[in-house]
Amino acid sequence: MEAPPYSAAAVDVVRLPGGRSERDRVAVEEPLEIRIGGRPVAVTMRTPGHDEELALGFCLSEGLRPHAAHLPDDLAANTVDVDAPEFDPARLQRSFYTSSSCGVCGKGALEAVAVDSPRVESQLRVPLALVASLPDRLREAQAAFAVTGGLHATGLFSAEGELLCARGTSGGTTRWTRRSAGRSARVGSRSRMPCSR
Repeated sequence: MEAPPYSAAAVDVVRLPGGRSERDRVAVEEPLEIRIGGRPVAVTMRTPGHDEELALGFCLSEGLRPHAAHLPDDLAANTVDVDAPEFDPARLQRSFYTSSSCGVCGKGALEAVAVDSPRVESQLRVPLALVASLPDRLREAQAAFAVTGGLHATGLFSAEGELLCARGTSGGTTRWTRRSAGRSARVGSRSRMPCSR
């Protein structure tokens, strides 16, 4: 199984104990600057790839209503520009803090923790056996994890257990979930998402 481009790199390592030198494959991480309307609002570390989806998912998780994400006009490397016309930078009273945490750290006040987003109404019920089978289905789609052991993923599944989208990164679940949410928003399938967050 071959890792997706830019997600893994070959490096020389020294194994301990013993000091044996060999080549190994490791997960790649680089910073990504997220801009809204050309204005920098956050920097996060991520495994390159699907950056527009990560930026959209970041905005959604912050309670914004992004319309699109794209490479910036200046073509700056490791940068994505988001169109979010309703974004009010004064509302947040902080710089966005991105990490692999859930996003609470770095907020300026408790009021900023609450995200203004519509409640998800769903009557979806999924059998336990189907839910238990999803990790194995997701692992089959994780080529970079198979190569490096250092990339994890989140998956977007249909109610029948069909894998609709798999997105991976090194580190935290917040980035994986943001990528899947961004992917879902990008293709207009938010109403089909099988989970509320």
